[in-house]
Amino acid sequence: MQISAFETNSAEIPLSDKDFAKFREFVYRAAGIHMPATKKALVAGRLLKRLRHHQLTSYGEYFQLIMSGDERTELQTALDLLTTNETYFFREPQHFDFLRTTILTANKPGDTFRVWSAACSSGEEPYTLAMVLADVLGARAWEILASDISSRVLAKAQMGQYNMERAERISQAHLKAYCLRGIGSQHGTFLIDPALRRRIRFTSLNLNESLPDIGLFDVIFLRNVMIYFSLETKQQVVSRLLTVLKPGGYFIISHSETLHGITDQLSMVRSSIYRKA
Repeated sequence: MQISAFETNSAEIPLSDKDFAKFREFVYRAAGIHMPATKKALVAGRLLKRLRHHQLTSYGEYFQLIMSGDERTELQTALDLLTTNETYFFREPQHFDFLRTTILTANKPGDTFRVWSAACSSGEEPYTLAMVLADVLGARAWEILASDISSRVLAKAQMGQYNMERAERISQAHLKAYCLRGIGSQHGTFLIDPALRRRIRFTSLNLNESLPDIGLFDVIFLRNVMIYFSLETKQQVVSRLLTVLKPGGYFIISHSETLHGITDQLSMVRSSIYRKA
């Protein structure tokens, strides 16, 4: 889950500092995401279409609408828009190499090998994980839990269909083994093979809240999420996730993140890869 800027023309309806502060607080309370002042234009741009949809003349009116309790669907829409996800297949490939050559080669047949993609966005990360697990474990028992706070991106992830441009980081071997090329009206897209998709369970989950009963995991991926959390939220989220990581399990974060000062339950194996004692 990553917030990224984009350009839009929202000057015709200005976002006041007071209303921006309300949306910042809303996103922080709902998702634990800290929005700096530099994200004011982003918030205005992302919500402008919703103001027009409801024929509102100010962001303050829109905030009142989503907080009224009568518009639960609109509240989720606003949260989805403000927690936009950006990712791609085989992002930070060193992690998948480590999974293949170190973690999976040491895994012994028996219990189901379980991986959690804890901020799966539009699905590129869990599908990449599935390709690697299928390569190494084949028909053995393994499964992936893929979660995100955004229902919008989860719906896209479950479809498993992407524009062909998204395939540039997927090897030809993986494309041939695990992807189907679109034809006819689907030309220019590719679909993740249904057999691979069945190995993944997608679910809406807020890391800033108590976890449901999701079982234990051998590996947890929590990448490109904590850079938007306060230190206190980082500590709470990591502590929460570690309760479902098996002893000896691996916890993998982005190269741009660190767990320094966040937990003493993990030992660093190498940069951005940690292991539970």
